[in-house]
Amino acid sequence: MDRFIDDLPPMDLMRSEKMMFVQLIIPVESAQRAVSYLGELGLLQFRDLWLRYERCRFQVKEQDFVVAFNYLNSDKSPFQRTFVNQVKRCGEMSRKLRFFKEQINKAGLQSSVHPVSGPDLDLEELEIQLAEHEHELIETNSNSEKLRQTYNELLEFKMVLQKAGGFLVSSNGHAVAEETELSENVYSMNDYADTASLLEQDIRAGPSNQSGLRFISGIICKSKVLRFERMLFRATRGNMLFNQAPADEEIMDPVEKTIFVVFFSGEQARTKILKICEAFGANCYPVSEDLTKQRQIIREVLSRLSELEATLDAGIRHRNKALTSIGFHLTKWMNMVRREKAVYDTLNMLNFDVTKKCLVGEGWCPIFAKAQIQEVLQRATFDSNSQVGTIFHVMDSMESPPTYFRTNRFTNAFQEIVDAYGVARYQEANPAVYAVITFPFLFAVMFGDWGHGICLLLGALVLIAQERKLSNQKLGSFMEMLFGGRYVLLLMSLFSIYCGLIYNEFFSVPFHIFGGSAYRCRDTTCSDAYTAGLVKYREPYPFGVDPSWRGSRSELPFLNSLKMKMSILLGVTQMNLGIILSYFDARFFGSSLDIRQESEVILYLGARYQFVPQLIFLNSLFGYLSLLIIIKWCTGSQADLYHILLLLLATVAVPWMLFPKPFILRKLHTERFQGRTYGILGTSEMDLEVEPDSARQHHEDFNFSEIFVHQMIHSIEFVLGAVSNTASYLRLWALSLAHSELSTVFYEKVLLLAWGYDNLVIRLVGLAVFAFATAFILLMMETLSAFLHALRLHWVEFQNKFYHGDGYKFRPFSFALINDEED
Repeated sequence: MDRFIDDLPPMDLMRSEKMMFVQLIIPVESAQRAVSYLGELGLLQFRDLWLRYERCRFQVKEQDFVVAFNYLNSDKSPFQRTFVNQVKRCGEMSRKLRFFKEQINKAGLQSSVHPVSGPDLDLEELEIQLAEHEHELIETNSNSEKLRQTYNELLEFKMVLQKAGGFLVSSNGHAVAEETELSENVYSMNDYADTASLLEQDIRAGPSNQSGLRFISGIICKSKVLRFERMLFRATRGNMLFNQAPADEEIMDPVEKTIFVVFFSGEQARTKILKICEAFGANCYPVSEDLTKQRQIIREVLSRLSELEATLDAGIRHRNKALTSIGFHLTKWMNMVRREKAVYDTLNMLNFDVTKKCLVGEGWCPIFAKAQIQEVLQRATFDSNSQVGTIFHVMDSMESPPTYFRTNRFTNAFQEIVDAYGVARYQEANPAVYAVITFPFLFAVMFGDWGHGICLLLGALVLIAQERKLSNQKLGSFMEMLFGGRYVLLLMSLFSIYCGLIYNEFFSVPFHIFGGSAYRCRDTTCSDAYTAGLVKYREPYPFGVDPSWRGSRSELPFLNSLKMKMSILLGVTQMNLGIILSYFDARFFGSSLDIRQESEVILYLGARYQFVPQLIFLNSLFGYLSLLIIIKWCTGSQADLYHILLLLLATVAVPWMLFPKPFILRKLHTERFQGRTYGILGTSEMDLEVEPDSARQHHEDFNFSEIFVHQMIHSIEFVLGAVSNTASYLRLWALSLAHSELSTVFYEKVLLLAWGYDNLVIRLVGLAVFAFATAFILLMMETLSAFLHALRLHWVEFQNKFYHGDGYKFRPFSFALINDEED
């Protein structure tokens, strides 16, 4: 273990990793392999040279090269990038792989989660294989669709033959019944009230083959039957008979179907009915009136249906076999294509030099990764059999570097909480180092109950125990957030147990855990405990709140006073920590040998003209108040709330914050313009040649009134914020009191009240209501409320004292960071 710890690279948790700006000149023959190896390493962030160019400081020999390089890219669009065709090919392969995945899921099969070992394929071979598999699947699906359509038509034909045959038998053999059906289905109209319909006359005259009665049979969607029948009635003016029956067998179609037979007379009516059937999407099938022919046709249809079923089953087995074979390699192929696409996307961020033999790239990397990157580039050169190695050299840049904190599973969630407010400026003090302790502790101050803390602890332990399993699964948004913050939940639960022991609350019930109470009743009955109070007879309770305070007349005033004063102490302490961190930031940037930005100069001035007056102002008022609270707790003495000297110091601190910094900045800018002592340190003669106009423009843009107003706003904000932020910490008291009182109400007014009845049902109902209220109100809603309030205290009251949060995150090219859905 000691050797493992010694082998870990050094890291300053307080500040982000030191970064360097590098340039890579990679031979074309090894470029693809070099970028791929860098993706496996994941420690270099490339900069897109097509979108942005920075004025770089090179030697005279290389300056001509850069000018030519920028000129070559000045008139090109993103669609003219070097490797755009390779990216399109990878995108097409990703589309095919998504198609395979959809087909596998549609077939109810499962692809292999872990990549299957097999012969390595290059991109061209994989592209050919994917094209063959796609062509095979598309052809198989097309054939299956045609067979399924034929099968559905034959199945519909069979049902129409069966149902329509019954209608025809009824028409020929039961004239009286048919006449009754006619009178029920044919609508009467005023124009034809005195005359019997043509269909009635035909039926009375005799069979349909003698009277010229004809029919059309088919099948239609059930939802269209009513409109279809109404349209037929209007088109034939009531001279038709419409019979219908539901389809007994399920067709390979989610829509319910209905079989119909329309009896009519005349060729003109037949033409109208066929057009209406076509308009409503009804499928018409011919049915013979001869029963012998009907039976023969039904036998032929059943035979063809049986053959089609066998053919469809064989096709499904063949397709499932092909999909299973693809599924074994699908994960491996998707990873390969995703990586290749990411490599070519990164190569498109590079560009050719003037000789068209090398690719030039720029980017940021941590200083500690320099040796690893150089080793990877050498390995890529060797594996590519390239005669020329990759040139790797460090350059200067006026751009602010990205911010990179190396985190692990434990610290990552706390870093994400801070980054949600804003990414730290490069080398700025990292609030996440302190949030690891202060965030769960402030949460626990508001949530203090060791019974509820144990419930949270069990939930956190379950998530941690299932860590390996859950990390490989796709989770919902809420579950993913909960799993990502499992270690935050662990610390919150532990601190809740600790604060709950201090408050002596277990689901609002006190216990004599650390010995007996220091108080007792005035008599044996304890009848006047709430009115007259208790009597102290021994040393104070060794840890936390004495359980005898529960139910006494002084319980609420005592707990209110304790939690309110404790909130003030915690708030003043954390705000002082923020001001002290601002001093360390100012000292860090001010003592740097290379002050490059005006913001860093301001930080340097802040060490003397901002940190000291802020510290004096805050502690002259609220620091003194906190000291009085501690003195009163320790000695019980009463001191003056206000002190004239401290009020005078607080008054002096305000102009101290306001006036010095703007005037000193104006003086420094004047000296810089006159070429005296102040300037950009570490600047060579070439730098002055490259940027003479920018320095002059910077001086001309300096506006003293704007700087003064900004400083005045900042000073007023701090003065008012010192009061409002201190008051904001009283939320610790308010939420702690609310949580305790809610827990007491649920315990006394629900559980104890139900337990007072000698009825098992009432007791079970009371227990269920208590458990529901505890789980959903105290453990979920109160947890969320305390979490959000702790988040606000860190983002606003703590971090606004020192944290700028205007940096940008280090996003290296890494295969491990590629999203699974990014194709």
